Amino acid sequence: MKIGVLAVQGNFREHIQMLRRLGADAVEVRKPEQLAELDGLVVPGGESTTFMRLMRLYGLDEALRRFQGPVLGTCAGMIVLDRDHLGLVDIAVDRNAYGRQVASFEADLALDGDERPLRGVFIRAPRVREAGPDVQMLAELDGEPVALRDGRFVVTSFHPELTDDTRIHERFLELVKEAVKPPVRASGPGKGAPGEPGGCPATEEELYVRSQ
Repeated sequence: MKIGVLAVQGNFREHIQMLRRLGADAVEVRKPEQLAELDGLVVPGGESTTFMRLMRLYGLDEALRRFQGPVLGTCAGMIVLDRDHLGLVDIAVDRNAYGRQVASFEADLALDGDERPLRGVFIRAPRVREAGPDVQMLAELDGEPVALRDGRFVVTSFHPELTDDTRIHERFLELVKEAVKPPVRASGPGKGAPGEPGGCPATEEELYVRSQ
């Protein structure tokens, strides 16, 4: 799997290191044409206003809108993908709602489907104000969603790349694996078994076995 990490600003190196630990072919992305080679994409944390300005400057905003693979957005990446920016994830977000840089903190999060807590690092973290009906909560802090999935998109308020816990990246890579999995093909051009209507022609061996 080839995973790109937008490298215009933010913690892209940490994401690349974690993805490589998990066996992915992780590369830095700075040009729109690079997205055509990718199976998945990460939009890392950073400063969201600067991020959007640089993405528009390099044409990456429209390239990301056209990209069809799974996407992971963390912290500022969540903001970039929300309703008010690229409009790719059905959430409304408040910037810096957990406090500014001096109010950064770590907390244990309840991760959906896992009894073990997930450690989250919150740095000028956005808070989800509203989520659409099809958006699934993956992790919460004090009853509020801090990691969500909307179809092929996973977004987090925190920085999963700044701990040794790989579970958010693992879930993202599972989406990528599902997306790149080749479709199951029916036998022949149709759906029938060999020698049946819609199937490929039966071989001589198959015809002999059926006659016995």
